[in-house]
Amino acid sequence: MRQKSKLFFNSLLGEITPVVIDSQSLEKLQQFGITFKKAGYIKSVAQKIITNEFDINSLHSLSDEEVCAKLSELNGIGVWTAEMLMIFSMQRPNVLSYGDLAILRGLRMVYHHRKIDKTQFNKYWKRYTPYASIASLYLWAVAGGAIDGMKDYVPKLTKL
Repeated sequence: MRQKSKLFFNSLLGEITPVVIDSQSLEKLQQFGITFKKAGYIKSVAQKIITNEFDINSLHSLSDEEVCAKLSELNGIGVWTAEMLMIFSMQRPNVLSYGDLAILRGLRMVYHHRKIDKTQFNKYWKRYTPYASIASLYLWAVAGGAIDGMKDYVPKLTKL
């Protein structure tokens, strides 16, 4: 899926760079299925990279925590988005997102929990370290139904 999206973007825009993104109108960026607000955030980040206000190359020398903090300083990027960028764009090997509902669901399903609190989550992250990003991929698959017969142990809401 990601490869198809990349090919689609490349076929319409050519090489995807901050300069190319900045040269696009918000309306053109919206044609890729993003909201007007997100298109504005993307253009803003591209402009900050172009003007050297944000040094994207410096991220590679930072720890995961520092990358997350730096990216979260940008408008439109929160912790979850920063973590997804670290997994998929930077290929960081040890990212497991507490803010990702599918990862939490996968943990509940695998370990038969009704709830995963931050303490339990950290225990599993330590268990998966230094390859928590790989665990993320498997947990997303489990949460998506990849294994027949696995169920989510979260309590069902009852009607009043």
